[in-house]
Amino acid sequence: MASVPSLASSVNQRVADALASALPEAGGADPLLRRSDRADFQANGILALAKKAKANPRELAATVVQGIPTGGLIKEIEVSGPGFLNISVADEAIISTLAARAADDRLGVPLNAAAGTTVIDYAQPNVAKEMHVGHLRSAVIGAAMVEILEFTGEKVVRRHHIGDWGTQFGMLIQYLLEHPHELDHKRGDGDEQASGEEAMSNLNRLYKASRALFDSDEEFKGRARARVVDLQAGEPETLALWQRFVDESKIYFYSVFDKLDMDIQDPDVVGESGYNDMLVETCKLLEESGVAVRSNGALCVFFEDVKGPDGNPTPLIVQKSDGGFGYAATDLSAIRDRVTNLGATELIYVVDARQSLHFKMVFETARRAGWLNDEVKAVQLAFGTVLGKDGKPFKTREGETVRLVDLLDEAIERASAVVREKAQDLTEAEIAERGAQVGIGAVKYADLSTSAARDYKFDLDQMVSLNGDTSVYLQYAYARIQSILRKAGDARPVAHPEVALAPTERALGLHLDAFGELIAEAAAEHAPHKLAAYLYQLASLYTSFYSECPVLKADTPEQVENRLFLCELTARTLSKGMSLLGIRTPEKL
Repeated sequence: MASVPSLASSVNQRVADALASALPEAGGADPLLRRSDRADFQANGILALAKKAKANPRELAATVVQGIPTGGLIKEIEVSGPGFLNISVADEAIISTLAARAADDRLGVPLNAAAGTTVIDYAQPNVAKEMHVGHLRSAVIGAAMVEILEFTGEKVVRRHHIGDWGTQFGMLIQYLLEHPHELDHKRGDGDEQASGEEAMSNLNRLYKASRALFDSDEEFKGRARARVVDLQAGEPETLALWQRFVDESKIYFYSVFDKLDMDIQDPDVVGESGYNDMLVETCKLLEESGVAVRSNGALCVFFEDVKGPDGNPTPLIVQKSDGGFGYAATDLSAIRDRVTNLGATELIYVVDARQSLHFKMVFETARRAGWLNDEVKAVQLAFGTVLGKDGKPFKTREGETVRLVDLLDEAIERASAVVREKAQDLTEAEIAERGAQVGIGAVKYADLSTSAARDYKFDLDQMVSLNGDTSVYLQYAYARIQSILRKAGDARPVAHPEVALAPTERALGLHLDAFGELIAEAAAEHAPHKLAAYLYQLASLYTSFYSECPVLKADTPEQVENRLFLCELTARTLSKGMSLLGIRTPEKL
């Protein structure tokens, strides 16, 4: 079905047409229509246009009003202050427009006519290392952006750039070679696959043992360093042992992503090693084009505006003086691959804000090399730090980084307690299932309801609260609607444009109608927090409507059906919006 024009866009068009007629030289000017407390909408653009045309703004506003037909869409218009227009739409127009949205599986949300191909780089754990709280934001924000962009019609290619290469693997591989059973799994009866916890405990034990030996035994250190050379040269036995670390780590990663209710597919995991074959050519292209130059034996790119504390330029080092490659060589090779082989028109990197300078230099280098241009852009969706309740970086009492899996388990435990307290007819199995959906939803929503660039406090008490701006509040609003729809008996949700609306019904209806425009804004600005804010406001407006407008005991059968219609469309919008954020909406809570 075709997309449904929103009430705002329809009103905006009427005002723009009348404005062009009243002031022909302003043809195509934006009336600057906004939602308003004084009416449904306010047009604010006439004042500036009148000044430019040296006209009286109130007189121009009055002329514009005369050119706008009322009836049907627009109920009334008044000129306010120095030329603002306060515009109210008809109840009939609200319900008719919502009925058209409800008839569409996509809720009338348009596809982006200029959709392209976006490669999004997110959820980047390190091989043989535990995932901690710092890995949470990249995964959660990235997964939400994937869903939002795909819903607008964008072709999205997921990339998980895992840390699977580097000098530490020499130490790990050499240790495994000398202690060959350290990654063996203790098989139980019928065990086909190690658990994520067992895989991580194996890796942790091996990492600590190899690090202790590396630090205390010079001969082992020498053998480990030689092993790095073998790894980089692609020596088969060394590569086979390296692959065991990667495979063991994936068992663990996937168990954590599964707990996060995230779908990570193996072909999307392309780590640092995936670009090894391109590194030499990347350096050659940069050097031959003059983008990079040799400085003290290293291949460097210099920038006018990047200087160290001593005032000297700080370059991006693409290749070290000993011939080794840094992160920059891998990141630049990844850009070449994503643009050339994957056909990307946009690259999004969901990476910690503390890496902003690195990515600024990498993107500028890629632009100079011609791999990025006006048709292909790269952006860092930079995110802030997860803080504890005390406002300091989140640590355990012992000062250690918090394990991500411990955090998720605790969220599920807390949420299960909340669900159990409220549950009326749920079995223990249902309480456990809902507890996971509510707990993981709470963690995701706390992250996504904050602008990515800002730090946020990780406070589980607040996250699983039934009151305030939490996913639990939204999930309960959805479950309440499902309960009403189940109790409706023979009454069905039917739109009745002829039925007059109460103020809370109008407010809810106008907000429901803005869903498509909000999705377009969140996609264009890479701002999932705007979708979270929209959904919280939707749930709040629904709560006001529910408390002031009896649904099943309304005055007439038509009013009952119309209010059930508003309930059902609110539930569908909540469910779709929350699914784009990666959050489940249980039918019963």
